[in-house]
Amino acid sequence: MVINITLGLILCASLCGLARAQSSEPLVILESSLPPMDAGVDQRIQLHATGGVPPYRWAVIGDLPEGMIFTADGVLMGRPTKPGAFAMTVSVFDSGRPAHAINKEFRSLVTAALVLEWLRPPAVHGTQIDGAVQVSNSTQDKFDLTVFIVAVNQIGRATALGYQRLDLRPGSTNVQIPFTETLPPGTYVVHADAIAEIPAKGVILRQRLQTPGALHVTQGP
Repeated sequence: MVINITLGLILCASLCGLARAQSSEPLVILESSLPPMDAGVDQRIQLHATGGVPPYRWAVIGDLPEGMIFTADGVLMGRPTKPGAFAMTVSVFDSGRPAHAINKEFRSLVTAALVLEWLRPPAVHGTQIDGAVQVSNSTQDKFDLTVFIVAVNQIGRATALGYQRLDLRPGSTNVQIPFTETLPPGTYVVHADAIAEIPAKGVILRQRLQTPGALHVTQGP
């Protein structure tokens, strides 16, 4: 009986000492910042903690970028849909009794991976509608890019104004694509569409522009 009690005391002392050793280091989130992310591109960012008593449980306070989730094991993942700055506060809880917890704020930026802009907005010149768009690639990946511009008249008929397919290199900015076409008299709304494929990642990005109002061609070809 005395031996069993003695062994129990020794075991308890060992376990208590182990628990104290496990929790002797303060709980810390290791990452100091989040990397920038590209809108429309899949992301997976694993956060890490040390100290306290593993395993850890994670939570987030505040709004994540649209299209993203944060898991209980500390992974920020998903495909952000819109560019812009965001801030979030991450909490991590250890398995101590009682549990310890710390918070850390992160700020990051979702960049527009594919940018499509009017360089010269569509305009009517006699029997023609002409203009130009410009495209930019802010990622580190090459784009297989297709751009097409159409004018849709008042009865829904579409006429191509311009088309181009090109390899858009990483970091390319303001690559110009002009367009022009002769059209019959009518009222037209112009749409510009850019579709970029990243073959290495199996990702497709899309951007679209539309004239805010109708354009009127009054002269015949």
